[in-house]
Amino acid sequence: MSSTLVIGANGTVGSEIVRLLRAAGHTVLKATSRPVTDPVTEVHLNLVTGAGLDTALKGVGKVFMLAPPGYTNQDELLNPVIDAAKAHGVQKIVLMTAMGANADENAPIRKAELHLERSGLAYNIIRPNWFMQNFNTFWIQGILEHGKIFLPVGTAKGSFIDARDISAVAARLLSTDDFNQRDFDLTGGVALDHDAVAAILSKVTGQTITFQDIPEGDMRSALLQAGLPPAYAEFLLLILGFFKLGYSERTTDAVQTLLGRPPITLEQYAADYCGAWVKA
Repeated sequence: MSSTLVIGANGTVGSEIVRLLRAAGHTVLKATSRPVTDPVTEVHLNLVTGAGLDTALKGVGKVFMLAPPGYTNQDELLNPVIDAAKAHGVQKIVLMTAMGANADENAPIRKAELHLERSGLAYNIIRPNWFMQNFNTFWIQGILEHGKIFLPVGTAKGSFIDARDISAVAARLLSTDDFNQRDFDLTGGVALDHDAVAAILSKVTGQTITFQDIPEGDMRSALLQAGLPPAYAEFLLLILGFFKLGYSERTTDAVQTLLGRPPITLEQYAADYCGAWVKA
């Protein structure tokens, strides 16, 4: 029985994909750029250097992949995986990009999508909107220290999606060929502005959490101080700018179509992650 290789297996989405597939009886290999601790379930793979690629794909039938965070040359990192997968007889790839990735044919992430579409492999492309989990990870410092969500997005709305829904969709697509050669924009069920998000988090946690719109320059400084490479910081500012222009408001029925249930609500997400926003 061939295995499924999960690239990004230690991340928010990838780790849940691994859990779901194994629970369903699939043989799963976790690709990691870190030292391998269990050679039976893990393989070394560094997308930046290409180290371990051929070894990682031996005996693999399906692949889930995404570009590692912090890099803007996604096509240069992902295209070699697609080519090597085809050479090794991989049957299907599920690629995760981001909603809006197909808006610019010259964008590196879109070039990776097109490379997969033209590869001759069976594939799916999933493009999730902004993760709900950003509020308990990337944006959490402002909430814990000041009780505020600091972002340069004004009153624009986003149809935030729970990362667990993304993982469930990916696991479904890796388990069936019913939807091959299709792409899906993944969103939550409703679009909310950040004042509404803050109100929901406040209600669930019993704390006062508000949203504060900030200048782009302040966001740039915060990203750079957090250690992000300048090019990636500019990339994040670019897509936050798209959010502010309203491009993240759209909702789709993809989660309902693929999973047979509505997307997880922000209220449910907040209840499940409530402990993250409780100050020590």
